[in-house]
Amino acid sequence: MNNQIRGMFTRRTFPKNSVAKWAAISLVVFVMREWGVAQASPAASPSPPPSAQSPAPVLQAAPRSAEQNSTDSGAENGDLPKIRVGTNEVNVVFTVTDRHGRRVTDLKQADFRIVDDSKPPTEIRSFHAETNLPLQVGLLIDASSSVRDRFKFEQESAIEFLNQTVRKRYDLAFVVGFDATPEVTQNFTDDTEKLGRGVRELRPGGGTAMYDAIYYACRDKLLKQPQNGPTRRAIILLSDGEDNQSHVTREEAIEMAQRAEAIIYTISTNVSGTKGAGDKVLERMADATGGRPFFPFQIRDVSNAFAEIQDELRSQYAVSYKPADFKSDGHFRTIEIVANDRKNFRVRARRGYYAPVAQ
Repeated sequence: MNNQIRGMFTRRTFPKNSVAKWAAISLVVFVMREWGVAQASPAASPSPPPSAQSPAPVLQAAPRSAEQNSTDSGAENGDLPKIRVGTNEVNVVFTVTDRHGRRVTDLKQADFRIVDDSKPPTEIRSFHAETNLPLQVGLLIDASSSVRDRFKFEQESAIEFLNQTVRKRYDLAFVVGFDATPEVTQNFTDDTEKLGRGVRELRPGGGTAMYDAIYYACRDKLLKQPQNGPTRRAIILLSDGEDNQSHVTREEAIEMAQRAEAIIYTISTNVSGTKGAGDKVLERMADATGGRPFFPFQIRDVSNAFAEIQDELRSQYAVSYKPADFKSDGHFRTIEIVANDRKNFRVRARRGYYAPVAQ
């Protein structure tokens, strides 16, 4: 009790009559008790009815990384690729050529046979001769010292390809240069001027980590880029195919491309006139993902290879089907699409896909 209150209640306060004295004491005790409660427990506002109570706190999303904010399209961030779960529909884009290598674009669903993990699908949900699906393209350019002599011409050919291929508000592309490490000089965008500047920023020098560049482009770019409906994903790789500094293997790079459902087109920069070990690597990567390798005999033929890729990207079929005995177990499932008339038509498609993992 503070001194002010203590001074209010002295012996002079209490009368000598015993009854009056005890009445006064009782009054003092009551006042002191009420004063103490008021000091220790301020009056609380009444609780609102259940329907008017404050909602539970909402967890705030983690801040976006600097790399995320630098993208034109807002790709999602994360350390590991997010594999789509909750669907057993498989989408495959493929190309058909005749015996002379010319593209065939007028075949029907009945002209093909599809086998998924050694069994025919339970249902074909859609089939189209697509020439207008949106593109998500990664342009990977070897900037190691081994390509220094022809680098300028390759840059200009790549810029021309982007100008002719990427459509505003429809397609997206990004540019990665690699020597000992991959470097993104332009993130996803539909702006061909920005893409061109990204290509021109590249400078040759250093070793070659080609497998790392493919792995990075598929895992950290294509797999994290949202898809609004059916989309074609492609990697255009301009390199001599030689690798001397990667941390991942060739097969690991191919596996990541398969997980990203990306077709790899390779353009060899080896102009020696004979196929080397690097050219065989380029063939393997294209074949495993449903792409195509190009081997220009002269450096000026690089632009022709880019033109061929551009035409092929606009002349492909798309099929969507439900596989039989599908399991969300993360295993690799093989795909085989063949023409009924195998003698005259050849189908080029990715070799398979990784089933999503149930959570």
